[in-house]
Amino acid sequence: MKNIRHFLKETDFSKEEVDHIFSLADTLKKNRANPQIRSLNNQSWGLLFFKNSTRTRISFDVGVNELGGHGIYLDQKSLQISRGESVADTAKVVSRYLHGLVIRAFEHSLVEEFAAEGSIPVINALTDFLHPCQIYTDAFTLAENWKSGEVPCLEDLKGKKLVFMGDCDSNMANSWILGGCLFGMEVVMCGPKEFQPGEEIKKLVESSNLDGSYTFTTDVKSACCEADVIYTDVWVSMGDESEAAKRKELLSPYQVNLNAFKMAKGDALFMHCLPAHEGEEVSADVLALPNSIIFDQAENRLHVQKAIMAKLVE
Repeated sequence: MKNIRHFLKETDFSKEEVDHIFSLADTLKKNRANPQIRSLNNQSWGLLFFKNSTRTRISFDVGVNELGGHGIYLDQKSLQISRGESVADTAKVVSRYLHGLVIRAFEHSLVEEFAAEGSIPVINALTDFLHPCQIYTDAFTLAENWKSGEVPCLEDLKGKKLVFMGDCDSNMANSWILGGCLFGMEVVMCGPKEFQPGEEIKKLVESSNLDGSYTFTTDVKSACCEADVIYTDVWVSMGDESEAAKRKELLSPYQVNLNAFKMAKGDALFMHCLPAHEGEEVSADVLALPNSIIFDQAENRLHVQKAIMAKLVE
């Protein structure tokens, strides 16, 4: 029986495999109008969503189709899992029908259980703990901007300083900590002490034996100084709405605005995984900067996720 691989966290692929994914994404992007890679021919992939989505749903649905497969959107409310059927039974059943499963969920343990109980590749399309598809996409997008050779690769990221501003105890922060350390980058988390990285991500990084490093600071000036890229995300994620007022008050000093951005390198890039709340985590003038590459990130979700799916079915 073929060994089943999953993509649940950034370190599920080696650095060599990440480079292969980047190279494949580059090929897929350049040849989208004349596709030659049809890795999912005659396959059906499920898209199981417990959270609303724009970029994730559309990019995966289109991506499965462009690789020759058929995507089936599975709203958890319409499945028996919403009425008490176990994850284990659901995973076993859908494995009899599908060739792969993309899951966007709240609990990270849910995607882990689907992977453990099923017999098809599972992709983490976001949990409250990690967002690995986004980080691979962002890293690819940075490598595109900084590439020294024909194809974007991890060597283009090595030693680069990325500053994550805001809630540093979030899925995007966790993924940049884990992914940035895998990619050999200098990752700086900058936010209030109430939102510093949690113990779970610290333990995961310590046990993963990675090349890069990360630090946490509450000081915006020291964080942004000589930064190659400044990254932020929404202050109030799905599920945190009841804490919105408190979060905005604590996080307001960590808005990415022109004052903060001017502390970085002159050619520094701005990134945001979107959707952005203009005037909260980022100012309108930063979003509009020529160095803002937010829509390149959004587009590249399609190409990188296609490469990830192709890699999983090799």
